[in-house]
Amino acid sequence: MSLEVVTFGCRLNAAESEVIRWQADAAGLSNAVVVNTCAVTAEAVRQARQAIRKLRRERPGTGIVVTGCAAQVDARSFAEMPEVDRVLGNEEKLSASAWTGRGKVAVGDIMAATHTEAHRIGGIEVRARAFLHVQTGCDHRCTFCIIPFGRGNSRSVPIDDVVVQARQFVENGHREIVLTGVDITSYTGGLGLLVKRILREVPELPRLRLSSIDSVEADADLLDALGNEPRLMPHLHLSLQAGDDLILKRMKRRHLRADAIAFCDQVRRLRPDAVFGGDIIAGFPTETEAMFTRSLDLVDECGLTLLHVFPFSPRPGTPAARMPQLRRELIKDRARRLREKGAAALRCHLEAEVGACRRVLAEQPALGRTEQFTPVRLARPAAPGTIFDVDIAGHDGRQLLAA
Repeated sequence: MSLEVVTFGCRLNAAESEVIRWQADAAGLSNAVVVNTCAVTAEAVRQARQAIRKLRRERPGTGIVVTGCAAQVDARSFAEMPEVDRVLGNEEKLSASAWTGRGKVAVGDIMAATHTEAHRIGGIEVRARAFLHVQTGCDHRCTFCIIPFGRGNSRSVPIDDVVVQARQFVENGHREIVLTGVDITSYTGGLGLLVKRILREVPELPRLRLSSIDSVEADADLLDALGNEPRLMPHLHLSLQAGDDLILKRMKRRHLRADAIAFCDQVRRLRPDAVFGGDIIAGFPTETEAMFTRSLDLVDECGLTLLHVFPFSPRPGTPAARMPQLRRELIKDRARRLREKGAAALRCHLEAEVGACRRVLAEQPALGRTEQFTPVRLARPAAPGTIFDVDIAGHDGRQLLAA
């Protein structure tokens, strides 16, 4: 059996899984499954453990290597799982030498990491879109978040290396590149300058997209690029987390409700076709019904079209885990209401797109995405990676339908 990588979590993990595949293949690892875990919620960790147990049941004799944020934060508990053969930390998983090493656990002190390197790969399997790792780690300490302890402090890939990898992706047929990281707006030198440099030095790249950003860190060059660079896609996913100022303060976020609304208004003035997604946590400790209603209202006030809803789950070692907790039933109900609000917002966006002509990148023969990242069910098969104009005939509540 060849090597398989099972990925949980964010786009950065997806990008790193491709590096893992290259490094492990080069090391000669075979008949193995690598599970690249996520630690953002307790549910994400539970799902990873469940997947590991299932893999062992279904594939006796196959080696199982566990890595990623959950393995970094809690290496011992994964090492104690009888199904697991080896545990690698987040730094180690990207090192060629780690894949030829011995010992069940190789997890270093992530907080001691001071730089991150470019990990050159030729391309990403069967994808029109490539995820380009530009940054990792986070210098902020939101009270609910365990990720800094899984990723360490913020480190940026040198700009020259980013440009070289972007050019490599384009030469290998990728038509869209997504800049990924834990906190990409903290990129050394400024995310806006990085965006402009890529677009200037890789003119063959049709589409450049950003992963999740923290709007409070958006610099003047980034806003200028959004307003004047048509190859920078008009879609931003915002790390919002809540719509109530007191909850935002208790989360130790660096923006207020008005800041988020003002940012969306500013971007729309610069780029009228821009759309926004957002992360929102339901049921943060001490959240009252009135506070939660302000998060619901933020969907309309920011004009969000796609929500990522996270029912709050306490992460051991974080300040929020020590705050007065809400009942799980209440948290689940608020998450449900947020998801319903998000579904309604998406339907409104889809309805407004009917009759429009959109530029679409085919990801699969029957599926593409607009510049605004809206999925489109294609009427006729298209080769993945092709970009073409599509008339929008309707929608099914989840995606657009091409004429």
